[in-house]
Amino acid sequence: MKRIILPVLFIFLFVEANAQLIQVSGKISDGKEPIHKASVQLVGLGIGAVTDSLGGFVLAKLEPGNYTLKVNAIGYKTLTMPIQLQKDTLFLPIVLATIDEKLNEVVVTGTQKEIKRLESPVPVEIYTAQFFKKNPTPSIFDALQNVNGVRPQLNCNICNTGDIHINGLEGPYTMVLIDGMPIVSSLSTVYGLSGIPNALVERIEVVKGPASSLYGSEAVGGLINIITKKVQNAALFSADAMATGYGEYNTDLGFKVNVSPKVAVLTGINYFNFQNKADHNHDGFTDVTLQNRISLFQKWNIDRQDNRLFSLAGRFLYEDRWGGEMNWNKSYRGGNEVYGESIYTKRFELIGNYQLPIKEKFFLAFSLTHHDQNSRYGDVPYLAQQNIAFSQLTWDKKIGLHDLLFGSALRYTYYDDNTPATASADLANQRNQPERTFLPGIFVQDEMKLSKAHSLLAGLRYDYNSIHGHILTPRLAYKWSVNEQNIIRLNAGTGFRVVNLFTEDHAALTGAREVVVHDQLKPERTYNVNLNYLAKVYLDNGSFFGFDLSAFYTYFNNRIVGDFETNPNQIIYNNLNGHAVSKGLTGNIDMALANGLKANIGLTYQDVSLTENGIRKQQLLTEKFSGTWAVSYKINKIHLAIDYTGNVYGPMRLPLLGGLDPRRPFSPTWSIQNIQFTYSGFKRIEIYGGVKNLLNFTPNKGTPFIIARANDPFDKNVQFGANGQVVPTPDNPYALTFDPNYVYAPNQGIRGFLGVRLTIN
Repeated sequence: MKRIILPVLFIFLFVEANAQLIQVSGKISDGKEPIHKASVQLVGLGIGAVTDSLGGFVLAKLEPGNYTLKVNAIGYKTLTMPIQLQKDTLFLPIVLATIDEKLNEVVVTGTQKEIKRLESPVPVEIYTAQFFKKNPTPSIFDALQNVNGVRPQLNCNICNTGDIHINGLEGPYTMVLIDGMPIVSSLSTVYGLSGIPNALVERIEVVKGPASSLYGSEAVGGLINIITKKVQNAALFSADAMATGYGEYNTDLGFKVNVSPKVAVLTGINYFNFQNKADHNHDGFTDVTLQNRISLFQKWNIDRQDNRLFSLAGRFLYEDRWGGEMNWNKSYRGGNEVYGESIYTKRFELIGNYQLPIKEKFFLAFSLTHHDQNSRYGDVPYLAQQNIAFSQLTWDKKIGLHDLLFGSALRYTYYDDNTPATASADLANQRNQPERTFLPGIFVQDEMKLSKAHSLLAGLRYDYNSIHGHILTPRLAYKWSVNEQNIIRLNAGTGFRVVNLFTEDHAALTGAREVVVHDQLKPERTYNVNLNYLAKVYLDNGSFFGFDLSAFYTYFNNRIVGDFETNPNQIIYNNLNGHAVSKGLTGNIDMALANGLKANIGLTYQDVSLTENGIRKQQLLTEKFSGTWAVSYKINKIHLAIDYTGNVYGPMRLPLLGGLDPRRPFSPTWSIQNIQFTYSGFKRIEIYGGVKNLLNFTPNKGTPFIIARANDPFDKNVQFGANGQVVPTPDNPYALTFDPNYVYAPNQGIRGFLGVRLTIN
């Protein structure tokens, strides 16, 4: 809820001159509705009252003088203010702010409609831009490390590309949206996430669990909807510049221009630069990928009659990143003398949302994206282009107790690369055929208010994939408001996913392994259920505790997995001859104490397993438990805020290269912790700084090496037997091939950072 603290205005009523006693009256509200049973007191006098059903109160028989008025109500921040009484006084409505502001925020991701978070039948987690400022990072990919149950996973020690896991499900099962548009997928799942600057973000909404009926069959594991700033809410000018002791430099600029009385434009520029070649683990390779990245963003808002919506946004991203041997330079790009992984990325995006000029609520949303990839993994080229056009028409209609949403969508994907992913049958001429996929679909959603406490949401989506045929994904959600402090939600649905190995699995591109696909891969099918419980506890002293607990379960048929272990020189892909299950428990605790201390603590336990031929295994690179925290306290007298953030992850099964590989099969329990101090004593400027990775944890600790055969990245001295297995030799006693995929944590140690923010409203 937007904080509103109106100045108190005294309206003095004339009374007789000889009156000795006076009275005070007024109303208490939350800005919209009156607050019943709020406590109003004059501090130190023991005089008080409780508001009636209209929020009104009266304090009578008071002597003139100076007093302190204190107002508190369950669920709201206590308001204390000095008052001077000379005559009978009537206050304009006093507005209280809620303790947990997120509870009354409007969300859109769960139902594709604007709805209060408490009223949504689908549990939606909200993370504001202010939350991410507690641990400033140069991209959304890095920022998500502090969201419970969400983990940015690095997939390569050399180029540091990665994806985002939700509740143990890998990146391709997570749909990432920008303003509700599914534009972050396929190529950009691997290469585009790091190019979304934090400065553009108003909030991020996270849905954990099935959402396929609304957003398409790929939304199996969950959704991350990055909602950019509204033009009308943005500052006239903002700047945020940060540097770290590791040599990272990040700058965000934003400015708003009113082109005309009805047209406003928001422009954002992000530039990130890291050129510090470091090799602290002494393996001859860069510890962290060097990057040079610029992202330009512009959003247009056009005021229309009857407040109808019309917005356009566009983004351009260019990134040049490389990692490899310390003596690599661009003259070695694509050669087999010095190993390097060099990636050039160019990406364009256009997003729009237009409300039709008719009485009914029809919205036309669309997006266009172009992604061009020019990469070299050693001497292996990966050249790819992807174009995606998406449009969706929705009709929002209320009929009696039914809140309906009808929609039709069309998605066209063009994908072409130089790998076997697009190879034609004409292998003799090495001619590739671009993949063109049409995906039209229709969906309907009905939210029924069964009673004041019970609501039901039912959805059904039908898609037709031009390659794989018909796809039907039903969905059901039930919400029970036990009372104002306790809510139970149950969600269930199905999912369908088509796999593109070469855009989803970076290990297939490193050049270190041969990719083998045994059979024609079948699409994956999933069945999901999620149970959520939300509780709010308000203490008499003004403290607040919020508990958000969930249990999740996903069952997979035809799960497609990469076998890294049968042959250390191959990745063998096939549909699982069995099933896979992802299940677990996750919980968040929000605290806002009366003394000003705030904390958000999250814990997740998950069991993600693959069962094939009766043998059950833990999924690679998937932790059993994880936790996140953000603890904040502000010392108002000196304008200093302190933020302590961190995460902890349990052991993960790691990809080894055979029985002789000396590296440990499981990672240790590890944690990244950070502290930040922010000074806000200036009018428009904030200065912040602190330390990242306080424990100085890096994944090389406790293992003999991270990159296998770093001394022979082109496998020139590796010997293979007749069966394709590596033969141990004096030069290669562990029978290894070059492989950079043994990675589970960032490879940056402790470092300081310092930044400044300027805001002109």
